[in-house]
Amino acid sequence: MLYLCRKIKTMMTERQQEELRKMMSGELYDASDNATLLDLLAECHERCYDYNHLRPSQVKERTALIRSLLGKTGERFTINAPFLCDYGFNIEVGERFFANFNLVILDEAPVTFGDDVFIAPNCAFYTAGHPVDASLRSAGKQYARPIHVGNNVWFGGNVCVMPGVTIGDNVTIGAGSVVVHDIPSNVLAAGNPCRVIKEL
Repeated sequence: MLYLCRKIKTMMTERQQEELRKMMSGELYDASDNATLLDLLAECHERCYDYNHLRPSQVKERTALIRSLLGKTGERFTINAPFLCDYGFNIEVGERFFANFNLVILDEAPVTFGDDVFIAPNCAFYTAGHPVDASLRSAGKQYARPIHVGNNVWFGGNVCVMPGVTIGDNVTIGAGSVVVHDIPSNVLAAGNPCRVIKEL
């Protein structure tokens, strides 16, 4: 991932590099007139389209395409189509990662998943956010904060994980949860906002 960021920087003006630095460090930034970032976004969306239109029987092609899209993968993983992300290179998945249909990852900042993570259908991980100040929002400002998921985590269907959240190891997140705060290891958590229900 760091190699890719260095490579991307070589294609940018100094001003564009500064906006990338802000994006990667959680500061407010403006990507709306950064041609390199917009090109990377468009390229990633094209590759997601290609992935989502391969037949399920095209296992080798699907695996090769998703490996080339993501920043890092384990040896064994499954991501059912349709799958959508913004950049791809900011996503890392561990061993035996499984994502069911309609996974969405807005990876303006890094999103990392440990080993043995299971994700039910219609889940979303959003590193990108916008200011509550309407004048900043309408000026195109946004921010991105990383999401980290530990090992042995199970997400029920329709879970949304918000920017900056860290989820520990051996966690179950109940269906329909909106995760806005960090979740410690070894718990069942659920709700909107998501909160610890019991220790496991």
